[in-house]
Amino acid sequence: MSELPAATPLSQEEAKGWVGDRADDVSGSAIGPVHGLFVDAESGEPSWLIVKQGRFGGTLVAVPLRDCAAGAGRVWVAHERGSIRGAPVVDPTRPLLREHELTICAHYGIGEGVGRAAKVLGRKEGSITSQPA
Repeated sequence: MSELPAATPLSQEEAKGWVGDRADDVSGSAIGPVHGLFVDAESGEPSWLIVKQGRFGGTLVAVPLRDCAAGAGRVWVAHERGSIRGAPVVDPTRPLLREHELTICAHYGIGEGVGRAAKVLGRKEGSITSQPA
């Protein structure tokens, strides 16, 4: 059985192109507009989309970029709206520290040994792991 090729990582420019698009959950329910993104502090690769939820004032949360797909002016997130609404709030003007990012990973069920959590876990406590793009 042959292995499927690994997906090409999304470039920072491509991810920035999603800013302003509407983000929908896995069932198509609107979450809110894509507000920005966080990139890895070491590699510069996009790691999280910042989504504004709620109409008036709303809060900003990070959603795993690896769980998103875009097309036709929308971004689909492979999580339920309730889960996204319960995500830890982020400040799009400040970097994410290791501990905050691990909390966000845990919220989305990203275990310490896989994906983004595995990359972040190996870094020094209190270090900046992602920064606003």
